[in-house]
Amino acid sequence: MRTNEQPVAIVTGASRGIGAAIARRLAADGHAVVVNYAGRAADAQAVVAAIEGAGGSAIAVQADVADSAAVTRLFDAAIDRFGRIDVLVNNAGVTPAALPHVADTSDADFERMVAINLKGTFHTLRAAATRMAPGGRIVNLSTSVIGMALPGYAVYAATKAAVETLTNIVAKELRGKDIRVNAVAPGPTATELFLDGKTPEQVGRLAQMAPLERLGEPEDIAAAVAFLAQADGWVNGQTLRANGGIV
Repeated sequence: MRTNEQPVAIVTGASRGIGAAIARRLAADGHAVVVNYAGRAADAQAVVAAIEGAGGSAIAVQADVADSAAVTRLFDAAIDRFGRIDVLVNNAGVTPAALPHVADTSDADFERMVAINLKGTFHTLRAAATRMAPGGRIVNLSTSVIGMALPGYAVYAATKAAVETLTNIVAKELRGKDIRVNAVAPGPTATELFLDGKTPEQVGRLAQMAPLERLGEPEDIAAAVAFLAQADGWVNGQTLRANGGIV
């Protein structure tokens, strides 16, 4: 176990996309980072290598957040290696590439989104409530699709709306522990997850919807997370829409 005053962050689903950008940004801001991944070990190790190459400290830890026992092992690994947990970023999430309407959504797709997006966030919040250091910060990832109400995103948005509710209530439940709980709700962001299955025309239309007339970049979302993850602050129980003004 290593114990020092360096803040320690767990970022779930951090092997690529927004999660990887968040991990790199928090490392640049001085955090030791636990890069969580479910199945992309090589990608997670590449994120660790990038952080270490820039002078930071990081480890990769495999855990499926839908599995409560795996989440316990994830927190164990963070504490065993770094001695504490100061920041938790719940970034792991999935959405079906085909974006089916509710009538066409399979049981398997529904259950997978609920298991990872909602149940996974519940598992990590529950662990953090008892194992996070005083003064901790939790940042959950939601989605601006809740406000946009785009067809094909009904189940995904429903799981994220539940995450926003958890955010607000858990912030109140942690009264007295000096732990802040907030959420970031990205708009359309240029990641592999977002671009998968979309035509260039669809991507172009989505890019033009925001007044800033572009897709977000993973680094845009990482900056919003970093703001909420800073040591000092009075923002608590809130959802920050990082979407270029789209909604």
